[in-house]
Amino acid sequence: MVTIPIIDLSAFTRSNATNRQAVVKQIYQACHEIGFIYLQNSGISKDLIEQVFSYNQSFFKQPLEVKQKLAWSDEFCNTGYVALERERLDPNKPGDLKEAFNVNKEGTVRMDASIVAFYDSCTKLANTILQIFALALELPEDFLTTKHNQYNHTLRLLHYPPLQTPPKPGQVRAGEHSDYGSITLLFQDEVSGLEVRTRAGEWIEAAAIPDTVIVNTGDLMQRWTNHVFCSTHHRVMIPNDDRVNQSRYSIAFFCHPNDDVEIACLQSCQKGKSPIYPPILAREYLLQRLQATY
Repeated sequence: MVTIPIIDLSAFTRSNATNRQAVVKQIYQACHEIGFIYLQNSGISKDLIEQVFSYNQSFFKQPLEVKQKLAWSDEFCNTGYVALERERLDPNKPGDLKEAFNVNKEGTVRMDASIVAFYDSCTKLANTILQIFALALELPEDFLTTKHNQYNHTLRLLHYPPLQTPPKPGQVRAGEHSDYGSITLLFQDEVSGLEVRTRAGEWIEAAAIPDTVIVNTGDLMQRWTNHVFCSTHHRVMIPNDDRVNQSRYSIAFFCHPNDDVEIACLQSCQKGKSPIYPPILAREYLLQRLQATY
């Protein structure tokens, strides 16, 4: 049975060269085999995470007409409030039973101070992971971070409300999908539902583990690495127990390259294997995926 590994980041950030290299190998293996990791000792304080979850809950408790004043308008800005069923992550299924609020770096300054601090902390963590990826892929340590230095990342607050009426056929809280960018950081509460599809096609639960952050690789990293790192499909299901009557909250940080970065197969990921994908600009790919899901 495939399981999502738990990796201690402090062995990379606060240790000697041998331990650092061990973490690089662990993360390489995890991203190659399943594309998901539970990360311990991420460097983001528990206090700050709790503050953001508190803000998350208070935001979504506002009346719908208040939230709609901040409505998501188009894929070019990709910010604002996304109402229940507006997005369908699986285009072949009914709209997702979730609501969301997307914010970019510029938008954080108009929000709570905890959101600003959290965005910056997530950016710092993402850069550390990108450094590890670069080392794992036999690249200069700053190869990937320099391609993510314009802060094109999106912070997404998510709320999956209690089920009030029976779902439509095939409808779930978040349809089967892969993420679009380089990497995603996910913070979730104790109300589970996240499932990850293994290479064998089996769905395994990715339940919340206290004091960990889930990290998964996205489509652009898969394209860059010629499938050395996989962008794994995942979904959020409707609970089949009493949790169906509970709200589920999560926070996702989508790490995306600079708009003008060309995503082309890395030399170290060819090794006798032709590139699977043609080159594409990071911005162009993101717009394609957003247009397909709204």
